[in-house]
Amino acid sequence: MSAIQLFDTIPDPTQVPSLELPALPIRRPLLMVGHGSRDPQGRQTLIDFAAAYQATDGSRPVIPCFLELTEPSIQAGVDRCVEQGYTDLSVLPVLLFAARHNKFDVTNELDRARARHPQVTFHYGRHFGITPEMIDLWRTRLDQLDLPQHNPQQISRAETVLLFVGRGASDPDANGDVYKIARILWEGSGFQTLELCFIGITHPRLEEGFRRARLYQPRRIVVLPYFMFTGVLVKKIADIAAAQQADYPDIEITCLPEMGLHPQLLKILRQREIETQLGQVKMNCEMCKFRLAAIADEAGHSHAAIAHDHGHAHGHDHGPAAADPYAAPEAYHKRAWQVP
Repeated sequence: MSAIQLFDTIPDPTQVPSLELPALPIRRPLLMVGHGSRDPQGRQTLIDFAAAYQATDGSRPVIPCFLELTEPSIQAGVDRCVEQGYTDLSVLPVLLFAARHNKFDVTNELDRARARHPQVTFHYGRHFGITPEMIDLWRTRLDQLDLPQHNPQQISRAETVLLFVGRGASDPDANGDVYKIARILWEGSGFQTLELCFIGITHPRLEEGFRRARLYQPRRIVVLPYFMFTGVLVKKIADIAAAQQADYPDIEITCLPEMGLHPQLLKILRQREIETQLGQVKMNCEMCKFRLAAIADEAGHSHAAIAHDHGHAHGHDHGPAAADPYAAPEAYHKRAWQVP
């Protein structure tokens, strides 16, 4: 498997290249909420990302925290802001898609924080989503793969399958967004075809993605892990790709790195922060299973409440000892639209 080193990320978060970011209307502290990772490198990348964003504008503090698996927690991040005397906070989920964590778990933690600090007002922003900046980021990286140093055999895109790997969620709406951005990225790209798969929770899994990609008899498979930062799952994708290369040496397998500290991500983050300050946050609720369940139960929840509350069940465990409730495809499809 060929190793790829790209040069579009920020090597030192304290040395951010000059970015034309729009000015903030309000100097309000920002609480950046990452998913969290047991991988120390993955944890550090989120902290470095917060440092890089802080370096673009030192007029207000940027506080990183995590939903699970590592520290500091969301509660600790809120406490840190309160200790500095702030009572008005912007909160942004550093998440690609609006699945359970965004709709359900982060908002639940904010409810807990609100109960502990009733004087504090929280302005919760939206996930990164599908944006032109994301498309530009990945198109630039795919263009780099055409260069001789990354494609010494000069294998054409017409002989290459693009294998797009998402995280996978228990929310069909979020999984649908993975397919949408992959399709937008592939269309007009010249690659022979596009295959999509996931590394966890839902199906098809990565091994099945490779099997499908080989059906086209390509000379090259380009693996695109759609992750912002490294971690256990990103490294698992690279390991599986290396094993596939060993098993099928006649096909060149190229595995791209995660997005990392990329200037385009900083631009999206600024857009999301401004939305929270201007009250312009818009969530996609039409296909949210929490909203549909509320309608079915005639619970009387408003659309705005469902967008940010979604029931707020507390507690979840993704530890290594926990069984994968979506391991069997048949069982997954039966429960995908169930509300936990």
